[in-house]
Amino acid sequence: MNMKLMLTFSILIMSTIITLTSNNWLGMWMGMEMNLMSFIPMLSEKMNKKASQSMMIYFLTQSIGSIILLFTILSNKFIMYNINDQLMKTILIMSLMIKLGGAPFHMWLPEMMSNMSWKNAVILMTWQKIAPMTILSNNNEKSMFMFIIMSTMIGAIGGLNQTSIRKMMAYSSINHLSWMMMMMMMENNWYLYLMIYSLIIMMLFLMLNKKNILFMNQLNMNKMTIMEKMTLTTLMMSMGGLPPFIGFLPKWMTIQSMLNSSMWMMLMLMVMMSLITLFYYLRMMYPLILIYNTKTKWINLMTKSKMTIMIMLLNILLPIMLMMPMF
Repeated sequence: MNMKLMLTFSILIMSTIITLTSNNWLGMWMGMEMNLMSFIPMLSEKMNKKASQSMMIYFLTQSIGSIILLFTILSNKFIMYNINDQLMKTILIMSLMIKLGGAPFHMWLPEMMSNMSWKNAVILMTWQKIAPMTILSNNNEKSMFMFIIMSTMIGAIGGLNQTSIRKMMAYSSINHLSWMMMMMMMENNWYLYLMIYSLIIMMLFLMLNKKNILFMNQLNMNKMTIMEKMTLTTLMMSMGGLPPFIGFLPKWMTIQSMLNSSMWMMLMLMVMMSLITLFYYLRMMYPLILIYNTKTKWINLMTKSKMTIMIMLLNILLPIMLMMPMF
């Protein structure tokens, strides 16, 4: 076992727990600094140009976010500005948006994602969101609406012009971040969205890593079985939030909360932008389904691809089981 990796991974988990359990601002800031310093060695798994580039991008952007966050904390403690000062609260949210990669501070995220392995990308898109999102939930402000609108639009439109699946997933992550923030403003149960989103991301990236797929044209080059094709398609549809799949559940919860608050215009915008993300998932998937493949024997499939069957069942049956008590 790689002891360096084990040590950094344990510090990564501990630093997030420190941020979650801290009862003061400096404790939360310290937890995020430890988190930053423990994630950088994980990026240097393969020492090449791309790894060093992603390490530098991550270090610089997170450092800027940390400095701005520390500035607002110290301003509160020593300068004693009014706690209701809207400008300082907006600056605080800006620092957390830089850390999360939300729009309009999103440019580092797709660039960094395109240089990373799928394993590190999973950590960046799931675990690394927990600490900043927790701090953001403690500061539920109306100024978040501006960031939600920008994230939902840029996350949808930015992914249209991409051929790299990793960049596409980064823009998709920005779009999902806007839904999480909206859920945070409505009922503050954003962690349910993050849990389901993390589950889908892990299943999807597991398949893409197994097949070593990084770009859209590689989907057609890979000889996949019918079951693998169907599983990959259902996962992509789940990411877009199409109703029968598990990815629709958190979006449904957010939509219901927004309807109860009569936020019609915001809801229309977010649903329309979500449809654009669904469009670029479909654009990626339909050649995969339509291209003829000789490996269509279901008998062979059942014996060989138990993991794909499990992922597909989890993606389709779990939401049905969760929705059954509602009817």
